[in-house]
Formats: sequence, structure tokens, C-alpha cells
Amino acid sequence: MKAEISRRGLLAAAGAGAGMLAVSGCTADAAPMPGELGGADLRRGHQLRDGRFPEPTGPVEDVPLLIAGGGVAGLATAWRLADAGFRDFRLIELEDQAGGNARGGRNAVSAYPLGAHYLPIPNREARALQHMLRQFGMIVGDRDGAPVYDPYQLCADLEERLFWRGEWQEGLYPAIGLSAADRAEREAFGAAMANFGKAVGADGKPAFAVPSAYSSRDPSFRALDRMSFAAWLDAKGWHSPLLRAYVRYCCRDDYGTEPDQVSAWAGIHYFAARRGWAANGDGDRELTWPEGNQRLVRLMAERVAPHLATGQSVFRAKVEGAKVLIDVFDHRAGLSRRIRAGTAVLAMPHFVAARVAPERVARGGESYAPWVVANVTVSRPPGGKGAPLAWDNVSTASESLGYVVATHQSSSAAAGPTVLTWYLPLSTMAPRDARRLLLERTLGSWQALVRDDLLQLHPELAGAIQRIDVWRWGHAMIRPVPGFMAGAPARMDEAVRPPLMLAHSDVGGLSLFEEAHHAGVSAAEAAMRHLGHPFETLA
Repeated sequence: MKAEISRRGLLAAAGAGAGMLAVSGCTADAAPMPGELGGADLRRGHQLRDGRFPEPTGPVEDVPLLIAGGGVAGLATAWRLADAGFRDFRLIELEDQAGGNARGGRNAVSAYPLGAHYLPIPNREARALQHMLRQFGMIVGDRDGAPVYDPYQLCADLEERLFWRGEWQEGLYPAIGLSAADRAEREAFGAAMANFGKAVGADGKPAFAVPSAYSSRDPSFRALDRMSFAAWLDAKGWHSPLLRAYVRYCCRDDYGTEPDQVSAWAGIHYFAARRGWAANGDGDRELTWPEGNQRLVRLMAERVAPHLATGQSVFRAKVEGAKVLIDVFDHRAGLSRRIRAGTAVLAMPHFVAARVAPERVARGGESYAPWVVANVTVSRPPGGKGAPLAWDNVSTASESLGYVVATHQSSSAAAGPTVLTWYLPLSTMAPRDARRLLLERTLGSWQALVRDDLLQLHPELAGAIQRIDVWRWGHAMIRPVPGFMAGAPARMDEAVRPPLMLAHSDVGGLSLFEEAHHAGVSAAEAAMRHLGHPFETLA
């Protein structure tokens, strides 16, 4: 996420050995324990896959603008329309709750995330996102020309700690036990990422930016997409096990994918693209809340609530003349209807859009990373030798990505019950096999895996685990494999071609909140331009 090796880096599996999770093998069920097994609505998703919808009945309804999909991109599209004074639109979402993989949950102890759990301070170029954060009270003013962020919504200290060599240390890169060669490679890698962070292409744009639409299209940088990140490291001669484990965590953290399957362009983007712009030295910090990014999607959804309809599947979209015919199935009523829109935005994953509108969207070889997220309710917070409990807690002895503490932002974080949100990308398996495992494994089996992973790290939690809720993401995020990111600029240009447009982080190829938000804003502005509604651009 930035050049310095002090943020979001973990030595996952460095010398882990016995600490590796037996994800793909047989796992005995846990003793009966409260909890639920949840995830995206498989029945509705498979109904779309199989085409099992009745044909529309009744009169055709005319709508100036229809948005299909209520994840981050669809909500951002709707938010931008409403922000510009365009009110004559409708937003349709398949699930009963909008938000996509930024959704969250809540129990008697705390709210908690089900997926994405933080937003890094945006770059200067992310004008639309900054505009929204001001509306939501997250940017509270300006100082010396830079935004001032609400300190209570910035991640509180201690932000991160790492379990390394038997104790906890602050930060997420080992501070002890590095050989001279390890240190040299760490410094060389950091210097290389810093140089990429400052590089500018022949088109005058930064080589790497967030949103990635602002990145240079200079072929000298885009050529990095031809090889994997692991191959790029090989070519540099960097083989330190500590550096390789650190890079592995970063790739799994943002992309759910192993370094040998991540494009070198995408891998470097993780470290070189973020230049957070904020007063008070807060540019390298994160915004976070107990419920994670559900805070952001909830606020967007509240702004457009009169236009939002959930529990409805768009199963067909086709351009007819200057209009778009859209067929929608209402899961509560059990009926299909047809809508004729002046323009429409498919704010859904690419593989879904290709089923809904095959004449407009072609499959392009994209693949998706499956994840498991568990929310573990404990009667007392974890401890451990060394650095105290942090917001983000990771271990070198686990295949999981560790856990975040839901109550970290509150004064009750130091004592009493809390919820630990535990993350595991199923990156060591082929995505298809991982999705099959998600369907076949029982709640008790997942609970046993999560429990054993936490107890290995925190024996003091024995008897304190009260509940484990498990959430499965079969298609959590698109995988930026080698060769995929090279097509991103053309996909972005094509996505906003009316009357049937696309808005999703899949368009750019990086599953980040900023990418989805920018895609939605771009689609909204293209739609307003097409329909003749005046606005001042933010994209």
C-alpha cells in the first residue's frame, strides 16, 4: 500500500511449519458452539447462473436511469447522481441488504465487518471520494491546504502488531533476527518501491495511483503486467524468505492471491500507488469503524434510500435502439417485470454482467478469489507477551491473515468482551476447488479451524470463545493475474459507453473500495452527460 515496509506487511507462513492451517484437508467439527454459517445468497446467484426466471408480465415501465447492483460501485453511482441533483433513477440489488463485500453484522457485543474493514486516507487525485468523505463528516476541515480527518474515525493506537519469535512486536515486519542479507534486500525493495511511487510516465501521470484510472498508461510501466510479481522479484535477485513472506502477505491481503499469480504491475501498485493526502501527518493512516466499511456503504445507501429496492435480480439487459430493456425478478413477489431505461448501469461483477448482457459484455478470462471471514465473540480480549493488543494482529505462524478487533476504536477495547474478525483467503487452492470447499465444509468444521488457529496463538483464550460466526465469499475479489491489468485502460474507456454501461472494481481489475467508488462516479457522470443533465465533474 506504500513504499515503506511498515504498513500491512506480514511474514505469513515464514517458518510456520506446524502453524499452517489444514484448510483443504479434513477438519473435525468443533464442540457444539453458537454461531451461523452465512454468505452471499447462493440460491439467487445460482438462479441467475441457470436462467431459471419466469418471463416478464404486465406493462413495460419507463425509467430514465436504472442501476443494477447495490455494492460499492452501484451505491457510488447512485450517490453521485443524487449529489448532482439527478433524482429520477432506480437502484436494484439482488441481496436483501446493499453493500456488497463491504457489508457488516452486529451482535450484543459489537458491530463487526463481514468483509472490507478499513479505508486508507485517499490520494490527492481522489476528488470524488474526498467530496463524499466531507459529506459524511470524516473530513472535518482543512489545514495548510490539506484535508483534516476526524481523529475519532482514524485508526487508534496501537494500529498493528506482529507475533514473531514467541512475542508480539509493534509493526508488521520483524524487528529482530534479520540477517545482513535480509536487511539489504528489505532496504533494496523499499527503495525500489519508493522510486516507483515517485515515477511519472511519458503522459505526465504518476506511474501508479489510486484510483488506478489516474495511473500512467506509459507502456514502459504497463509492460510489468506481462510477468508475475514473484518472477519480477526473481529477476531482481531478491530471495530473502522474510521479504518473500512479506510480499506474499501483501498479495493475499489486497488480492486474495499468491505472488506467483499476481501481475508484477498489480504487486508494485500495492506499495507504490498510495500517497495519502491529509493534514497533521495523517496521510499514511486508515479510517476504520467497528463495522468496517459497512459504515461507508450504509451512509451512501441512506442518501439514496428512496431509490433503492433490494431482493430483486436483473437477469437480462439488452440495448434496443436508444433504450435499454431490462428484465427484473422480484424475489418477494415471485414475478418478473420489464423496465425500459434511457440508460442503465450494470454495477455487478464482470462474470455476472456477462450472463445478464452477453451482447454487451464478453467473458475475458477473469477469475475470483474465495475468502472466509469469521467473527469470533470472546468474553475477554487476547493478551500476549510484548506489545499490547492492536487493531490489526497478525502472526508469522499461521496461514490466516490474523484478526482485527471490532472494539478497538472504543474506550472499552482494553477490557471486557469483544469481537475478533478473522480473515483467510483460500489462495493456496484453485478458485474452483476453494468454492467447492466453501459449500461442502460444515459450520462446525470451520469453527474448529478458526478456534484452533486462535488458540494456538492465544492459549489464554481457552474458555473465552463464546461464539464463532462464519461468512463465506465465493467470489470475493477479482484476481489481477498477469496479463489482465494491461487491458484495464481499454476496459475503463469501454465501460462508460452509453446507453448500457458498466461500473465495478472488476473493470479496473483491483478489488479496492477506491476503485469501485471511482467506477461508480464515472458511470454516473457518463449517464448524466448522455441524458443531458448538467453537473461539475468530480471524476
